[in-house]
Amino acid sequence: MHKACTCTQGNMNTPRLNLGHPCFSTKGHGNTGRIHLAVAPGCNISCNYCVRKFDCANESRPGVASKVQTPEEALATVRKVKASGKGDKFVVVGVAGPGEPLANEGTFTTLRGVKRDFPEMILCLSSNGLLLPEKMEELTDIGVSHITITINTLEEQVGAQIYSYVRWKGQTLIGAEAARTLLHNQLSGLEMAAKAGMTVKINTVLMPGINDHGLNDLAVEIKKRGAHLHNIMPVIPQGKLAHIIPPSREQLAVRRSSLSSLLPQMTHCQQCRADAIGVF
Repeated sequence: MHKACTCTQGNMNTPRLNLGHPCFSTKGHGNTGRIHLAVAPGCNISCNYCVRKFDCANESRPGVASKVQTPEEALATVRKVKASGKGDKFVVVGVAGPGEPLANEGTFTTLRGVKRDFPEMILCLSSNGLLLPEKMEELTDIGVSHITITINTLEEQVGAQIYSYVRWKGQTLIGAEAARTLLHNQLSGLEMAAKAGMTVKINTVLMPGINDHGLNDLAVEIKKRGAHLHNIMPVIPQGKLAHIIPPSREQLAVRRSSLSSLLPQMTHCQQCRADAIGVF
């Protein structure tokens, strides 16, 4: 399906990964902070491992937020954090949900407002990649410099096990067709983001028995397309995949180690909430 990459050694010291963004740094974390703004409630795909919750104070995972903010409320949050005693430590503003940032106009309004009021701050977002090719020009115009794309598999039949549906151009796609459309846009968007000068991280949710056999091929492909960092994340058993046994720490470490010759591996991911704020 995809041509193999001839490169075998990841650039472990790329300066792109050490520009102050705590979620992209290969030199550890704990010195800089990020502000996640929950301005994106709607989503255009259904991941079988995703359960979104609101007003939930006791969970720290993707898809969780106390409430959805308007762009105006989000900007007020940034101003409040920056005016605090630790305001100088917060250098990143990101949109990571609780839905798909690119499927919500509030994402773009919010990021434009942050860039206007705090031009020195790093702008980032996390995406499933479906709309990335068509939104790339707007993202570069705003000044987004860091992007995370979740890509879980290169195989259509595996994707059909991971995604219940994909909403694309007014249609609801299912099965292999849904996975094929999503993957095409993810890989195209990744390549476009890298060529546009963005720093690109790929999140891959490791689901034993579903996508674990294809991780090496996936890492080869995303490296070829221009990714700078790979984050192998353990599946959180919930939703339609509540029966899945997540990988152990040892199994996760082995996977990361085996792929580290291809791309730098993120090892400090905390699978943060969509409204997480703090030094990371």
